[in-house]
Amino acid sequence: MALTALPVVDLGLLDGDEADRSAFGDALRTATHEVGFFYLVGHGIDRATRDRLFDTARAFFALPDEDKFAVEMLGSPQFRGYTRFGGEYTQGAIDWREQIDLAAEYEPLGTEPGYLRLDGPNLWPTALPEFRDVLTDWQHRCGALGLRLMREWARSLGADESIFDEAFADRPSALLKLVRYPGRESSDRQGVGAHKDPGVLTLLLIEPGKAGLQVEHRGEWIDAPPVEDAFVVNIGEAMEYATDGYLTATMHRVISPPVGTERLSVPFFFNPALSSTMPRIALPPELADQAPGVSNDPSNPISGTFGDNILKARLRAHPDVAARHHPDLL
Repeated sequence: MALTALPVVDLGLLDGDEADRSAFGDALRTATHEVGFFYLVGHGIDRATRDRLFDTARAFFALPDEDKFAVEMLGSPQFRGYTRFGGEYTQGAIDWREQIDLAAEYEPLGTEPGYLRLDGPNLWPTALPEFRDVLTDWQHRCGALGLRLMREWARSLGADESIFDEAFADRPSALLKLVRYPGRESSDRQGVGAHKDPGVLTLLLIEPGKAGLQVEHRGEWIDAPPVEDAFVVNIGEAMEYATDGYLTATMHRVISPPVGTERLSVPFFFNPALSSTMPRIALPPELADQAPGVSNDPSNPISGTFGDNILKARLRAHPDVAARHHPDLL
């Protein structure tokens, strides 16, 4: 039977008995082996916190252009800040959205390897004094949730639950976006083109009632509308690398909403340190037999060093920023 909806995984099972915890691990492993995406419920982040996040996003996008342009990504060598409509690309085509990118803030360690240039400050909009506190709080909440999921993945794959901890112990490079998709009449309704995420896992919060996300499964596109009180979670290429392809990064895209409407989303990309190498898990034989190896796309090779993957993605997505600040990397 063809898949028509993403599976649902309930984190609340971890508060139950051993049978419940085992059921959670089985559901987590199966969802990301077979689909690569799932809805996560029972995560414990309350509605008031989520509503405050979306209220803050609306307030930012409602700012006058001059306030948003004051924190424009073109001014950031670290690819942080506001991107206006038409300023980001997927597979060479324009994504029709506006957004602001924020990430963990560290002092730069140098310029070589090239990915070290991604560390640095965010551009915080001074017109919204509460913006920094709200978004920093969200980063912390999602970071804790991401690490908990990583430990459960390790257990479900037959490894020690701490196997991924070292990669996230020092200078983890999580990335957070606030994204607004306006309604479009055009026949080209690419909100975001089809792509795989380069990192470890993504925790996506979608404005209630707003469809548009689609996930590829066995050559077909599945609609993934928001589910009440749920994150949409997917794994990235770094988890494919860590499991020799047993867990597979999945293509997905966003279709622009109808004219006269808009769609807000907040993806949080839980990623390790730029210089970290994701550990390779020695899978149990019954799982290893189902691991086809890492995707071999010569145009998009997957590196075990996270910084190589994210730098490649940023240079492709924001060629104007790359040309201004990093022409030697092009």
